[in-house]
Amino acid sequence: MRAQSMNSLQRAKGLSQGLGWVSIGLGTAAFFAPHIITRSLGMQGRETLVRMRGLREIANGAGLLASDNKAPWLWGRVGGDALDLASLSLGMEEANPKRDNAILAAVLVAGVTALDFYAAQRLDGLKQVQEAPDYSARSGFPNGASSARGVAHDQAQAMRPRFVDNPPRLDQRRHAEAAT
Repeated sequence: MRAQSMNSLQRAKGLSQGLGWVSIGLGTAAFFAPHIITRSLGMQGRETLVRMRGLREIANGAGLLASDNKAPWLWGRVGGDALDLASLSLGMEEANPKRDNAILAAVLVAGVTALDFYAAQRLDGLKQVQEAPDYSARSGFPNGASSARGVAHDQAQAMRPRFVDNPPRLDQRRHAEAAT
């Protein structure tokens, strides 16, 4: 089971690396060419919005590539994809002559969102499996269970007062009381 989860972890990390590079590529295109993107979607006038989304994509991509804990960055991508889908819905109005392009872009973003979601869930779930300590081979005793057998009994015997097992005779007790 451990080997299987390690393979899943490696696959999910590989997917997140690929998504990181895709994020940087899309973000760079959105930041440096927002006019081309808005024109192709029939959403002219929203260039600043596209440019800001590009910055977000670049930041997420860099985080995915640089971080050991990739799940939060993937969840950030999922949230960003939701914002992108909301923005694309503005281009899906009936009056937009490039409406089909906006719909196609939304379908593509939804597909990437599914990949982001899948990778984030896998990394979150596998991280919990990986972090759970395996105590199956432990007995709880540093020298093994057999070395602990009888120790408590022996300790209890050592702490018992002597007079419990050998009470003094009555005449000895009276003699000891009279002496004090």
